[in-house]
Amino acid sequence: MHRIPAHGPPNTSGTTVTLEVESIQNTYSQLVGDLIVSPGSALLDPATDGLKQDLSVAVTSATTPVKVTWSKGMLPGTFPVPLTLARDVERWPFDRYYTGPITVELFMGAAQLPERASVTFIDRLPGWKVHVSRTNNANALAPYKVELQRSASTMVFASIVLCILVAIALQALFVSVQTLRGRRRFQSPMTTWYAAMLFAVVPLRNSLPGSPAFGSWIDLTIVLWVLVALVVAMLLYIVAWWRQQEPEPSSATGERDN
Repeated sequence: MHRIPAHGPPNTSGTTVTLEVESIQNTYSQLVGDLIVSPGSALLDPATDGLKQDLSVAVTSATTPVKVTWSKGMLPGTFPVPLTLARDVERWPFDRYYTGPITVELFMGAAQLPERASVTFIDRLPGWKVHVSRTNNANALAPYKVELQRSASTMVFASIVLCILVAIALQALFVSVQTLRGRRRFQSPMTTWYAAMLFAVVPLRNSLPGSPAFGSWIDLTIVLWVLVALVVAMLLYIVAWWRQQEPEPSSATGERDN
């Protein structure tokens, strides 16, 4: 858990609002958070700990409009809030995601007059770095905006997996070329080794964090060429087999020669 600093003036009633960033959808179109409303002492009945008056919360920048109302006598709780994301998927793993302006307004009493609330953001999203700021730093009540990018550990892990893919292709080419040049003899079990490496490419690619979209730059610049290199290496190894495994002369041919 990481508390993100986003300072603002306190609510007049002492009510606090916390948004816990919990998850991001596989399509990267929505950021889901849990909104927690803790009413101040001025809104609570000391005898029952329930609300002394109606309380409503409205959240903007949501995928669908979100407004929750608690009646007098109830105690506010937690409810999920889906936030729309603008995304930059093509630049994986350096992709970034942005929300629109986020505001949380409280409506209290019979008049239900809106009051802008300050929000405390808490990062509970593993593998991501969450940055919260205001659209206008000069205004303490300006809307919030959230920016997401992958954490350094996630990018390091992705880089290691990509390096493994490249290393597989290079070592396959090295073995096949050395065998074709006659520096190493053909070994038939090595053909299964080539097949295993070929079928290992797709699972390795799918193990990349965040499962980048098919057709992204890593498919065109790394995965595709790794597959081509493995197929070429296998063909070269078959050529080496053809050269080194010469057919033995038949017995009939030997008798005619005698």
